Amino acid sequence: MCGLSDLSSLIKAYDVRGVVPDQWDEETSRAIGAAFAEFVVSDSGATAVVTAHDMRESSIPLSRAFAEGVISRGVDVVEAGLGSTDLLYFAAGSLDVPGAMFTASHNPAEYNGIKMCRAGAAPIGQDSGLVSIRESAERDTYDRRPARIGEVTQRDVLAEYAAHLHGLVDLSGIRPLKVVVDAGNGMGGHTVPVVLSGLPLDIVPLYFELDGSFPNHEANPLDPANLVDLQAAVREHGADIGLAFDGDADRVFVVDETGNPVSPSAITALVAVRELAKGHGTTIIHNLITSRAVPEIVREHGGNPVRTRVGHSFIKAEMARTDAVFGGEHSAHYYFRDFWRADTGMLAAMHVLAALGEQGRPLSELTAAYSRYVASGEINSTVADAPARMTAVRESFAGQDGVAVDDMDGLTVELPDGAWFNLRASNTEPLLRLNVEAPDEARMTELRDQVLRMVRA
Repeated sequence: MCGLSDLSSLIKAYDVRGVVPDQWDEETSRAIGAAFAEFVVSDSGATAVVTAHDMRESSIPLSRAFAEGVISRGVDVVEAGLGSTDLLYFAAGSLDVPGAMFTASHNPAEYNGIKMCRAGAAPIGQDSGLVSIRESAERDTYDRRPARIGEVTQRDVLAEYAAHLHGLVDLSGIRPLKVVVDAGNGMGGHTVPVVLSGLPLDIVPLYFELDGSFPNHEANPLDPANLVDLQAAVREHGADIGLAFDGDADRVFVVDETGNPVSPSAITALVAVRELAKGHGTTIIHNLITSRAVPEIVREHGGNPVRTRVGHSFIKAEMARTDAVFGGEHSAHYYFRDFWRADTGMLAAMHVLAALGEQGRPLSELTAAYSRYVASGEINSTVADAPARMTAVRESFAGQDGVAVDDMDGLTVELPDGAWFNLRASNTEPLLRLNVEAPDEARMTELRDQVLRMVRA
C-alpha cells in the first residue's frame, strides 16, 4: 500500500488513481475521505457530499471507507450507488453538494480512483484543491472526532439523471435508428438502457454486463483495437451508428454506418453548431489538439472559439470564465454549460443521435462537412530526456519564415502550409505525446515522420 506519509504517486493532477491494494486500500480511502470533508467544509461550508461508484470489485469497499472518513468530520454522505461519472456530476449539480466518483475510468481492472468535485460539479484539480486534500490526508488525523458524526443515506438518481438529459435533447421525434452500443462491460451498460429507452432507437447491446474485470476488451475506446467489435457489429447489423463508452461512461466514441470512426474533433464541431443554433451563447471551448476545423466551423456559425490547454480542469475553468456553451477535447470529453459545465458522454451521444435522426443522410455524409483535415492521432514515444528532445524539435522549427511557435501546453508549431503539430510531455511517464494535422495524408505523414525522427533520435 502507498503510505499515508506520501500520497503524491496516488493523488495526481486531476484525480486519485492507483493499483488496489498495492498503492491504496480502504485505510487510504478513509483518510482521503476525511481530508476531502475538511477541504469542502473550509472551502464552501459544505454539510454533505454525494458519492457514486463504478462496477469494479474494489469500488464499493473503497467508497464506503471514504464515507466513513467524511462522516468522521461531521459531514453527511448521500450515496448514489452505481453510476457513471457524469451521473455523479449530475448529482453534485442538482443537489448542489460536493461529489466523489469511485472509478479508474478506462484503466485495467486492478486500478481504481476517485474523481472529486465541488458543489455544482465544479472541478477539483491539482491547482484547485487536490494538493490541500493530499497534504491533509498525509497528516493522517482520521481518529480526531468532531462534536457530531455525519449520517449516510442512499438516493437513486438514475431516473432523475435520464429526465434531465431528455430535457436537453429531445429524441422523441427523430426517424427510427439502429444503434449498436458497446459499453465495454462498464457503466454505459447501467445508464444506456434507462436513458435511451422508449425512443425510436433499436439498440443492439454489446458487453452491457457490468464486469470490472473487462473480459471482452479494455474499456478504452481511444485505442483503435477496442473499437474492432463495435465496427464489426455495425456492419453486421446494418446499423446507422455505433457508440462506444469508456469504463465510467463519461466519454463516447462514434462509428459511422460504414464502421469507420468519426473523429472527436468532428463530433466537437457538430455539437458546437447545434449548441450555437440555440442562440444562448457564442463561446465554444476547444483544446489545442483538436482539429483546426473546429475553430473554423465555430466562426462560420457565428461563434467565438477559445483555445485551451489539455485537461478537464482547464476546460471547465475556461468555460466558467467565458460562460461558454460547450467545450470539446480530442480525447472525446464533451462539456456542456447546461450540464454544470461538466463532461458527459451520454449527452454528446444524444446530440449526435438527434443530428442524425433529424435528417435523412447517413452519418458518414453528415460528418464529412466537419472533417476537413488529416490527423495522426496521438503517438507516444518513450524518451530518456524529454526536455532535451523538446528543445531539439523547437530549435529545428523556430525562426523559419511563416512558422509560429507557442508554449500554451507543450510545444505547438504551426507551419505556413496549414500543417501543425503539438508535442507534450506526459505528467506521469517518460513519454512525449505527438499530434500532427495537415491538409492531406501525404503532408501529415511527412511532418509526422520528420518530428518522430527528432523525438526518437
